[in-house]
Amino acid sequence: MQLGCISILFSIMDAKSSPAYRFGDLLALARQSWVRQMQQGLAQRGYPGYRRSDAGALRLLARGPRTIGTLGDELGVTRQAARKLVYGLQLRGYARTETDPRDRRRVNATLTPAGEAYARAISAVVGELNRGLAARVDGEGLRAADRVLRAVLAPAEAERANRLVGSAGELAGENGGAGRPSQRAGRPG
Repeated sequence: MQLGCISILFSIMDAKSSPAYRFGDLLALARQSWVRQMQQGLAQRGYPGYRRSDAGALRLLARGPRTIGTLGDELGVTRQAARKLVYGLQLRGYARTETDPRDRRRVNATLTPAGEAYARAISAVVGELNRGLAARVDGEGLRAADRVLRAVLAPAEAERANRLVGSAGELAGENGGAGRPSQRAGRPG
């Protein structure tokens, strides 16, 4: 649901059923701001045209080749959506596909050298954004935000979040995180 849809929904509800705190609106605004900051940071590094799907896909492909189906599963999208995403990366010179030599029904996606550089730029921008946030919010605030965001996720999405970005314990510093989001290579921040 888009931000405008959320606002319209709240405006047609009567005052008694309207929640006092509009978390969904704030979450949508925060996401829009994060994406805009990603776009600006990448444009400054020579990568205009950032798409919201780029970060997850590029950072997963930076870990190694993936079949279209596996990439879709990891991103939580259909194979058709993953195929379209990879095609968009191919058109921009960031990925290539080839038939799997062991199973001709499968198509593997890999990054090109330009795609590898773009993935590094994405990781650098995410790292900068995470460090900027950590400078404005103390460790307890970050841990609280992590708990709230994980509570919003459906169980399957929460498991995918643990695989992609790590567990809440990593944010809490159990693995040397010192209360800051993981900055390990290939980890979405």
